[in-house]
Amino acid sequence: MTAYPVLTAATFLPLLGAALILLFGGDRLARWIALATTLATLAVSAPLYACFDKASSALQFVESRDWIPSLNIAYGMGVDGISLPFIFLASLLSVLCIGASWTAIQTRAGEFYAALLVAETAMIGLFAASNLFLFFVFWELMLVPIFLLIGVWGGPGRVYAAVKFLIFTLSGSVLMLVGAIAIYRTCGTLDFRALALARSSLEPAQQAWLFAAFLAAFAVKVPMFPVHTWLPDAHTEAPTAGSVILAGILLKMGAYGFLRVSIPILPHGVQLFLKPMWIVSAAAIVYGAYVTLAQTDVKRLIAFSSISHMGFVTLGIFTLKRSGVEGAVLQMINHAIVSAALFLCVGMIYERTHTREIKDYGGVARAAPVYSTLLALFCLAAAGTPGLNSFVGEFLIIGGAFETQAWLGAMAVWGVALGTTYIIWLYYRVAMGEMNPGLVGLKLELNAREVATLAPLALLAVSLGLYPEYALSYFRASVGQLLAAGVTP
Repeated sequence: MTAYPVLTAATFLPLLGAALILLFGGDRLARWIALATTLATLAVSAPLYACFDKASSALQFVESRDWIPSLNIAYGMGVDGISLPFIFLASLLSVLCIGASWTAIQTRAGEFYAALLVAETAMIGLFAASNLFLFFVFWELMLVPIFLLIGVWGGPGRVYAAVKFLIFTLSGSVLMLVGAIAIYRTCGTLDFRALALARSSLEPAQQAWLFAAFLAAFAVKVPMFPVHTWLPDAHTEAPTAGSVILAGILLKMGAYGFLRVSIPILPHGVQLFLKPMWIVSAAAIVYGAYVTLAQTDVKRLIAFSSISHMGFVTLGIFTLKRSGVEGAVLQMINHAIVSAALFLCVGMIYERTHTREIKDYGGVARAAPVYSTLLALFCLAAAGTPGLNSFVGEFLIIGGAFETQAWLGAMAVWGVALGTTYIIWLYYRVAMGEMNPGLVGLKLELNAREVATLAPLALLAVSLGLYPEYALSYFRASVGQLLAAGVTP
């Protein structure tokens, strides 16, 4: 389909860029190498989107090579309509992270950009992996750069936040490794397509504990209530680029795991845990929204809002209804766009004010009309305003929830109402009213580089709001095949 192994090239090109940075050093050169590498990765992956067959639910751009023949483990890559959008988002957000960090990172910039590029390799590789072994390798690789980004370039509490993140994620990963070994010993393969066919080899009782093992890993990454407590600390202390990657991609890895592993391979386990997953998802929606209302730090506010928004995603997935699952995948994309944009906005104003306390703001619209306009756009998108990207995803999830259980739909609607409240209240306190005296004299308006960094996300928020079918058309066939093959035990 392409003249070169596009998935391998897109996955490992950032790793090559990281190696060049570490070899040649120099902070100024590192910035340009990182920017060139991320732009090249985005360009190299272009055939994925241009040549993708939207009508097919099969894996495309498949690459397979013997890797560990004695264990029947291959180096396998391929994408379907569910994984493809996240490769695009990982590539795009990596470019924007470089732009956002251009002047913000002054200490050990070379190592910082190298860590970002390693994270990009892990993100793209995870969504491109076509077997559980490679999936796990990239899942674990992701921990290293994120730990460093938080622990080295984070805020005053960075060490605590980084260690907490590592403990939570490694604890879940250990159980996922145990589950993968058990699946391999029973089925003799770790290839996703082969496992979907060989799942009958897994006894119902075995599927139940396997689902619980993978749930431990996926729930921490989402993060689902009540294993969410690492997220606010990690977001608060992480540099802007770290928060963008955390919110934009890392949280989606857990939800993607449910779609790639749990539903197609462990249908008995899914059915057994269905009601608990409904309850936990609904609790996350409402709990996350209420806690968000109480936040005084703008970064923690956006972090807690992510718990609520990702509750919508897991609720949509476990309705096992077409509208719910399609809405969940669309909302994963939407949340990546909006949350990344909001964290970028916070980082840009923080560079000028050196405070994240909401009470220290006020009247920003008077001094920074362009910034305030973009912030308003992203806040309205986060609130699910019709015409912007989050509306259709929430609409589909709520429809699937009502189709499943009326009380689930009611909880989702309640969450939307609370979400609108906290995000509009945030905007009012930051941008409207009289200007805070502490901001007088500061140059708050965005420069051309910062506008260029936010512009792609603004374009996506509006485009997907007006024409969501463009995104839905990519994964509609894959979701239909997933539900047809995976719902029935």
